[in-house]
Amino acid sequence: MKIPSGLWVPLVTPFRDGALDLASYEGLVDHYVRLGVDALFPLGTTGEAPTLDDDESEAVLAATLRAAAGRVPVFAGVGGNATARVVRTLRRLQRYDHAGIVSVCPYYNRPGQDGLVAHFRAIADASDRPVAIYNIPYRTSVNLANDTLLELAGLPAIAGVKDSSGSLAQSLDLLQRRPADFTVLTGEDALYFTMMAHGADGGILASSHIATARFIAVRDAFARDDLAAARAAWAPLADLVPLLFAEANPMPLKHCLWRQGLIASPECRLPLTRVSDGLTARLDTALDRL
Repeated sequence: MKIPSGLWVPLVTPFRDGALDLASYEGLVDHYVRLGVDALFPLGTTGEAPTLDDDESEAVLAATLRAAAGRVPVFAGVGGNATARVVRTLRRLQRYDHAGIVSVCPYYNRPGQDGLVAHFRAIADASDRPVAIYNIPYRTSVNLANDTLLELAGLPAIAGVKDSSGSLAQSLDLLQRRPADFTVLTGEDALYFTMMAHGADGGILASSHIATARFIAVRDAFARDDLAAARAAWAPLADLVPLLFAEANPMPLKHCLWRQGLIASPECRLPLTRVSDGLTARLDTALDRL
C-alpha cells in the first residue's frame, strides 16, 4: 500500500445559508487538480468535518470523487476518539472509490501509547486501503511517539503520516528513522520548506489553498534538487502562511477563497464564525499583493 508524495490540499467545505455548497466545492476540486496538486484530502478539520452529519460527509466525498474524476488520488478523513465508531465509518465508506484515508490520533480522552497502537491496529484491520496517521498533539492532547509510529508502520495498511508533531526535533528524528517505503508529509505549513529540505516527501497544507502555484514551485524545485529556486519560491509564502492561521482555520482561508471568487460565501459553521475586521484588512492587502 502506497501513500502519494507531493503537495496535498486538505479541502475546505463551502457552505451557503447553512447548507453544503457543492457547486462551489466541485469547482474548487477542479481548480486544484488543474493547478497540478498531487492529492486531495476532503473531510479533514480544515473541511470542518466535525460539523458534518453522515449524509453530508458522504455527499462531500462523492462530490470530491466526481469532480476529481480519477485525475488525482482522494484520501478521505476518517478519525475520531471512539475506535468502534471510526471502524463503522470506514466500513460504510468502503463503497466509495477513494484511494485511502487520513486518520487523526484520538483526541480529548488522551490514550497512552498502548491505546494508540490498539486504535490504529483496529483501523488498519478494517481498511482495505492505505492509511496515513495524522499526529497533531497540540490539538489532540496526545503525542504519537516516533517509536510507536514506527511500530505501526510495520502494518501493511499504515503507509504514511501527516506529521504535525509541533516538535522539529521529533520530525527530523522520524525522517532519519522511517522505513524506505513510509511516506512522511508535513502538516506544519510554516515548516514546509524546512521539512522538504530534510527529506520529507511533501506536505498536506491548508495554506496551499492560496498561492497554490508557489507551493507547487517549491515542490518542483526540491524534486530537481534546486535549493536556490525552492528558497526563492518559498520566500513570499513565509509571510503569507502565518497570516492564514492568525485566526481559527479555515476562517481566513474561506475569506480569501471568497475574495478570489472561488467559493460563493466565506461562511463557516459554528462554533467558527468569520475573520475579524482587522484580519480582513490584512488578508485583503496580502491578496492584492499576490
